[in-house]
Formats: sequence, C-alpha cells, structure tokens
Amino acid sequence: MFDIFQMAFMQRALVIAIFISIFTPLIGNTIVLKRLSSIGDALSHAGLAGVAIGLCFSWSPVVSAIVFSVISALIIEYIRRGFPNYSEMATAIVLSFGVGVAAVFSGFIKNAASFNSFLFGSIVSTFELVVVVVLSIAVIIILLLLYRELFYIAFDEEGAALSGVPVKSINLIFTILTSIVVSIAARTVGALVISSLMVIPVACSMLISKSYKQNVIFSVIFAFIFTIAGLLVTAVYDLKPGGTIVLIGIAFLIVLLLLRKRK
Repeated sequence: MFDIFQMAFMQRALVIAIFISIFTPLIGNTIVLKRLSSIGDALSHAGLAGVAIGLCFSWSPVVSAIVFSVISALIIEYIRRGFPNYSEMATAIVLSFGVGVAAVFSGFIKNAASFNSFLFGSIVSTFELVVVVVLSIAVIIILLLLYRELFYIAFDEEGAALSGVPVKSINLIFTILTSIVVSIAARTVGALVISSLMVIPVACSMLISKSYKQNVIFSVIFAFIFTIAGLLVTAVYDLKPGGTIVLIGIAFLIVLLLLRKRK
C-alpha cells in the first residue's frame, strides 16, 4: 500500500500535504475564534474565479487564483471598513462575486476536466509544487511572527487596539494570508472544501485542548492526520482527495464528540 508514495506525483502531493497541514490550522484558529469561518468560503470561490480566468487565457491557474484571491481579500477589508457593524456582509458579497465570475468564465474553458480538478482537488505539477512550497514557507513565517498579535485580536479586538496592536493592519495582513492559503491549497484539497479543512481540525482540537497554544498544536496534528490519510485513501481507491480528506476529518470530529459525551 505504501509503495504508492514512491511515485513522483504522490511525493509532490505528500510535500504539499505537509505544508497544508501546518498553515491551514494556523489560519483556521484565528478564523474560528473571530467567528469568520465564512471568509474561507468567500475566498475559495474567489480563487475558483481566478482559476477559470487563468484557464481561459492560458495562464497558470494557481498564480491567477492567488492574484484574484488577494484582490478579493482587499475588497473584503474595504467593504468591512465601510460597514463596520455588518462585516459579515463583505464575505457574502465577495462570495457572490466569485461565483458569478467563475460561472461566466467556466463556459469558455475548453478542457472542463482541468477546471473540475480545482473543485475537489487533484495531483499537482512540479511548477505548482515550487509555487506552493515557496508561498507556504512565507505564510508560515509571517503567521509565527504575528502569533501574539493574532492571539490578542482573535479574542478581543478592542482590547488589542487599546494595548497598541495595529488591529487594522494586522487584519489586512491576515486576510491577505488567508487568501493565499486558500489559493495554494485549492489545487490539492479543492476550492470547495478548503474552508472545511481550516475549520474541522480546529473544531477537533477544541474538544481536547486546554489552552490556545495546545489548540494550535493539536489542530496541526489533526490536519496532518486527515490530509495524509486522505491522500492514502485517494491513491488506493482513486477518489477525489479534497472530499476524502474532509470526510475523514468529519468522522474524527463525530468520534471525539461521542467520546466527550460519554465522559
């Protein structure tokens, strides 16, 4: 069974899976604590629109997804500042915008299979591997450098601002990082399920952790287990990696909920 990981395409997928299992929970913890789980859906659909545009004009779909997602992240922040009391409206607007653009441009894509591979995940090329690794390292470093600021903002934005934390700047950086994470993970996991991977490991971790630090560590461990197990099942049974990873994560979450209920 494990001989499958000797193949080049599975080795590329394994490298990306390791990075995904690190940066998605790091982003996910802040998203969950700030009650912004829907932002992952909005940016994933924006990234899907970027993929459609890239495929129409023969650009790199990963790069175009990143560019379009970052632009969408800036739009979200702009709308949130214009409607401070209705910040959730920004994610709904960008999600609708992404769906609309993706729907229009997908009609001009000659090879529908290439577009569908971004919906639920697929195996990546060598070029996409290099892009993902470079951006992943940059994202992880920035998230670790902003660990304390994100911790304060996640629990109390007003208190963080009074303590001297540049809340607006940190929120902008965090939103941009989220857009990059969604874009680079969409190729392997799938644009329609990447937001679930940012939330489910965090939810599992919250059931057993006793502190924020433990929650971050356990969520990374859970994400790693879900991703590797999903890739293994995908390779053996020829399934879509994104859906498989998410279903394994949900199964873990249900088991943990049942065990907690028994205790």
